[in-house]
Amino acid sequence: MSFFTRLKLALSILFRGDLPAPAAPALPAPAPAPALPAPVAVVTPEQRHGAALFLLGLLQREGRLIDFLQEDLAGASDADVGAAARVVHTGCKKVLAQYLALAPVVTDGEGSTITVPQGFDASRFRLTGNVTGQGPWKGSLKHHGWACTKIELPAVPTTVDVKVIAPAEVELP
Repeated sequence: MSFFTRLKLALSILFRGDLPAPAAPALPAPAPAPALPAPVAVVTPEQRHGAALFLLGLLQREGRLIDFLQEDLAGASDADVGAAARVVHTGCKKVLAQYLALAPVVTDGEGSTITVPQGFDASRFRLTGNVTGQGPWKGSLKHHGWACTKIELPAVPTTVDVKVIAPAEVELP
């Protein structure tokens, strides 16, 4: 750069605080500012588990699932347990049908012989019994498993305390 070009550049920076357009390309680009770490969102346990707690609340509301599971059944007759289970079954099945689509992982009938390949997806198959060597493994299907094929849960309300699975019910006279 000539002396006069440098002088013009210096005066422009001194009095105007910027670079004249023709001089800008002649200068090296400024180094980028160091990247600041992205802010880490603090997620509360309620936010992390809100959907699961909300679904549990739906199962309680429609099928009284928690009431059934928390009940001491040791002294109950089989007839009483069966009657209670029928109510729980009907209500919980209604919730599952309304919000989730479920399908068997394996469509073969239980008791049929199936082959599980080496490198299988451990979330889809659990091998039990005498598991040795490298696959493929051949065995008897004890349970077909379940997979969720569609989820249509309602949004978790932000105005509700999701830790309260079911509110206390008070009947007024």
